[in-house]
Amino acid sequence: MAKKINELFFEVLIASSFDETAIELLKIKKNRIILKKKNANLERMSFRTVLNGVLCQEKDFIADQNNIKIVSNLNVSDSQMNDLIFANKICKHTKSNAIVLAKDNQLLGSGCGQTSRVDALKQAILKAKQFGFSLNNAVMASDAFFPFPDCVEIAGKEGISAIIQPGGSKNDQLSINYCNDNDIAMIHTGIRHFKH
Repeated sequence: MAKKINELFFEVLIASSFDETAIELLKIKKNRIILKKKNANLERMSFRTVLNGVLCQEKDFIADQNNIKIVSNLNVSDSQMNDLIFANKICKHTKSNAIVLAKDNQLLGSGCGQTSRVDALKQAILKAKQFGFSLNNAVMASDAFFPFPDCVEIAGKEGISAIIQPGGSKNDQLSINYCNDNDIAMIHTGIRHFKH
């Protein structure tokens, strides 16, 4: 793995462990930072200073297979579930409004920091296509719910086969209906990631 990594440009590498041979190979590249990942118990609360006070809130967490709900008629395969959780993790750390497209545990495209979910999705699709990625049977994660089925329709036409999103819109059923009519799986997490 270290030999393959040295064939590409990486400034920072993080892993749970490195053997001595790998360390020596990885140190060949000048100014490369090599970090060993440590398991840490993180606080459940986050704090931000605001004018005349402090904002205290629970930290955002990632939905996993234990706290999600399949809302479409179509279930997800194991590989789709892995990709959906993977995409949702990336989505959590992406500026809102965020859309992430992934397949086979690989990021294909992301759209972020847009005032519109539709614009974020179009940005993600454009990025994926610029790199030559096929979106057929890819998955989509959104940090925001869909008050209209517009994003779901666009994603479906691009070949997206499964979607993970918070849900919670009074119009959720419109997006679910589109998924059911077009063989797309949809999962609700009940958790909105909202990074600014």
